[in-house]
Amino acid sequence: MLRFEATVHNAKEPRCRRSLEYFDQIITRLAGMADRSATALDCADTGFLPDGLLDELPLPAQAGVGPVAGIDLNKPRIRAALAAALALAPGPGGFTAAEHAAKVRQITGQDGYSTRQAAYDLHKLRGKQLITKPGRTRRYHVPPDSARIIAALLALRDHVIAPILAGIRSPRRGRKPTTWTAIDRDYENLRIGMQTLFQHVGIETQPAAA
Repeated sequence: MLRFEATVHNAKEPRCRRSLEYFDQIITRLAGMADRSATALDCADTGFLPDGLLDELPLPAQAGVGPVAGIDLNKPRIRAALAAALALAPGPGGFTAAEHAAKVRQITGQDGYSTRQAAYDLHKLRGKQLITKPGRTRRYHVPPDSARIIAALLALRDHVIAPILAGIRSPRRGRKPTTWTAIDRDYENLRIGMQTLFQHVGIETQPAAA
């Protein structure tokens, strides 16, 4: 059993008055943080991809009054932008482009990602309705349904497509490891099935470079 609590380390973060007479507002903000954190955890467990989404993501979209470029999941930068938006989703009152840029730098361990780049990437995410920016505010929000889609996209790219293709190029040799989890068995079954499928459709795989 898990217990969720929201703890305030910086009293300015909830973005509300901090005196005791506004205690009810503070509690409401903290309860919202705990609820969004639970939603984010649930999204990681049960993602969802609408039909046709993978075909639509690379296409240009409309965000505000002008067009915006599509989303290429093969680019590490856009995957980091998605991961950062998902990580910031539980925060009170949304997040700014500067906060998003800082989270991307934390995730990637690289200092070259600027607030301007974050604003551009967030504009693309808005074009695909993966995040929202209500009214004239500068703060971005990740709706629960969008959080599920983002979690599913990242899991599909990093934990399904990439390891399966890598496994097809590198056939397993020797004995199975002592610890063999259900996910390990799933990967092995998929790897064998994909090798057979590639043979049937005429796709040759090159061995991984030494």
